[in-house]
Amino acid sequence: MVRIRWFTRTSRIVALCSLANFINSADRVIMPIAIVPMTKVFRWTLHLQGWILSAFALGYFTSQILGSFWASKLGAKNVLICSVLLWSIATFVTPYLASSVALLVICRIVLGFAEGLGLPTIFHLFAHSIPVEERSRAFSYLLASGSVGQTVASIFCPHFNWDTCFLWFGSLGFLWVLLWYCLYPRDLFGPEETIPLHMPKVISHSAQWADFILSKPLWAIYAAHFAMNWSSYIIMNWLPTYMHTFLGANSHSLSLTAVPYIINSIFGIISGHIADGLLQNKSWSVLNVRRLMTCIGLVGPALFLAMFGVVEHLWFALILVSISMGLSASNSAGHLSNHVDVAPNHAGTTFAISNTIATIPGILCGHVTASLVTMSDGKWLGVFLGATFVNLAGAFIYFTNSVATQIL
Repeated sequence: MVRIRWFTRTSRIVALCSLANFINSADRVIMPIAIVPMTKVFRWTLHLQGWILSAFALGYFTSQILGSFWASKLGAKNVLICSVLLWSIATFVTPYLASSVALLVICRIVLGFAEGLGLPTIFHLFAHSIPVEERSRAFSYLLASGSVGQTVASIFCPHFNWDTCFLWFGSLGFLWVLLWYCLYPRDLFGPEETIPLHMPKVISHSAQWADFILSKPLWAIYAAHFAMNWSSYIIMNWLPTYMHTFLGANSHSLSLTAVPYIINSIFGIISGHIADGLLQNKSWSVLNVRRLMTCIGLVGPALFLAMFGVVEHLWFALILVSISMGLSASNSAGHLSNHVDVAPNHAGTTFAISNTIATIPGILCGHVTASLVTMSDGKWLGVFLGATFVNLAGAFIYFTNSVATQIL
């Protein structure tokens, strides 16, 4: 079995990129937790909280396709260094701008923009720097590090002053830049080093932008991704506030928000093995496996979110939302893997478009959630029933329009 050896060129790239994704994922979880004590200090209304939380997604929305483009034009290493430095600065200065909502929103937009450059850039860097026989393992480390970052931030932040969390994790980004310079000093801003790729041959199709916009199978993927993220953004942005205001969780109990991320990581690994096992069974087609995993990842969370919205016991509610987040991980073996099936030559572009569309829920859910809760006199049931409906609609669109054959 081929293993990634420490201190080799490949292992340094994988380790540094995984650490960058750890920081990336941790930084976006800090504000949803910190906003609970910050609201007590600055007396923000629920609507202001919604705008502050959604500002990140607004910046994230604008940089997905740019990240893929700049990585190929300017060099992935250069773009990654600049993006980590920018989002670390935005994280570090957040406590100093918190007294002004306008400056805080701008800071959150900058944070989202810089973090949106991260994954497309890392994907490009891995494609051009990691040998084929080590690439799957590298992606596993990369994605796992993101869940670990969310978990660590969820456990760490409730036990410290809110401003300390931003300063510590911002400083961690500065340390990352220093580590990159120490471990990868040569050609820091030079041309990309590439390793010849030996990819399976696929049919080459010339593609126009209209092909990415007008294709029904691609829109099936886009719709499923949108639905998945609608629920994910609500949980990521609002779970600490909901647990505190509706379920009576204290500041230390907010560490429990780490549990859904842990379950999500475990379910993600399990669902991937199950999908691979089904694909080895000749009675299961690739399309049926993609549809099955997507339905589990959308319909399952829809049902558990509906139950979560009517439960008032903290631990029972935590179990339900954790199962919901866990089942959502099945989407990685469903519609998220479908990109390579339908567009093997353009999977990076289709993923960038899909991820851009799927960021819209992050922009909308802050204001929509605040409005629904305000109109219903502080009740949250409408928020979770709305997420249930979106998930079911996304599952229906995907199931009736998806394919697993190459179209681009």
